[in-house]
Amino acid sequence: MLSSTLNRASRSARARRAVEGLPVTRRVVDRFVAGEHVPDAVAAAQQLRDGGRSVTIDVLGEDVADVAGARATRDAYLNLLFALHEAGSADGSDVSVKLSALGQALPGSGADLATVHARQICTAAAAVGCTVTLDMEDHTTVDATLATGAALRGEFPQIGNVLQSSLERTPGDIAALSTSGARIRLVKGAYREPASVAHQRKSEVDRAYLADIDALMRSGCYPMIATHDPRMIARAAAAARECGRTPEGWELQMLYGIRTDLQERAVAAGQQMRVYVPFGADWYGYFMRRLAERPANVAFFLRAMSRR
Repeated sequence: MLSSTLNRASRSARARRAVEGLPVTRRVVDRFVAGEHVPDAVAAAQQLRDGGRSVTIDVLGEDVADVAGARATRDAYLNLLFALHEAGSADGSDVSVKLSALGQALPGSGADLATVHARQICTAAAAVGCTVTLDMEDHTTVDATLATGAALRGEFPQIGNVLQSSLERTPGDIAALSTSGARIRLVKGAYREPASVAHQRKSEVDRAYLADIDALMRSGCYPMIATHDPRMIARAAAAARECGRTPEGWELQMLYGIRTDLQERAVAAGQQMRVYVPFGADWYGYFMRRLAERPANVAFFLRAMSRR
């Protein structure tokens, strides 16, 4: 029930004003968000790389209202890629892109506009040695996002897509992508979805995630297993061994500021470890979804409030 409430709040303007108005919020947000500006993201990336981790960086923002906003998001990614290159941190890094932030949902030709912007980001990323991953959003965007990934993969073979185990369709999507060689980030899913398309119980999502790990490891894709759950991590490692994958043949991904102990343990064990680093002023939706995912995050927020 708490998770559902927080997910609804992530799209509520009234809740946004209330949360952003709390003086303590900024201190808590800093745990999950690298900062509001490009130099903040670059500094976080350099620190993580020095610690043996690679990064994927997300310019926060979604659901842009007009073409100007979509172009501004594109330009933010181009500026980020240039700054990473200038700092010597571009090679081997990745950027995560939400197509809604590039104009996908705009009336008329929004999907085409988002694809054009994504192609421009991919071109700049390839020039500096970065890869691009298309983030997945709610279930209504899945077909369009996968189609954009497929269209761009002919030009940029390293472009990645994200699949969510909470959605009942995901086993079929893994099967459809199995011979594509695509980079696939597997997540449980942070959006509240209707029962007609998604598993509703945590136990159901966990079972689906375990099954999807096995299917992805057996496929011809490059698996990127995004989880902080030690049980899921252990299953991914076992499935990789069973399928004959070397440590270079897959990776773990975790969120910035969450379970750094597990991140460090994975690096020490020789596992490829990538950290999802969000930055930007439009942090509210991302922040609320992080609270919704884990009760421990809510407890952290409440403890911070009690120390105001």
